[in-house]
Amino acid sequence: QPETIEGREADLAVEALGIFRQSADLWGRMLDPSQGAEHWADAAHAIKGAARSVGLMALGDACEEAESLGRSGQATQAQAAVALAAVKDRLGEAIEAIAHVEHQLMMKRTFEGVRLA
Repeated sequence: QPETIEGREADLAVEALGIFRQSADLWGRMLDPSQGAEHWADAAHAIKGAARSVGLMALGDACEEAESLGRSGQATQAQAAVALAAVKDRLGEAIEAIAHVEHQLMMKRTFEGVRLA
């Protein structure tokens, strides 16, 4: 039986979310307030785009705030720590949400075509 458009969309969603999840570990390490502001502002910018592309708006907003702070040239290390902690918190929440969505998509694929008597 040919794969449905819905099935292909689910496969693409699982792939996109998986790439995002795999990148999260690297991103977390880049969000270090002891690094230069340019470094963590660049990381926040990259995460912001990726987050918004998969619908993680709260994470994108936290990244936007951190990026703005980093680009301002006025960020103290304490301010950076607070802003980056917020990004990391939203990133953790995003990873949990992604795991839930991936599970739902996998369960849906598992039961596609199964008819209950």
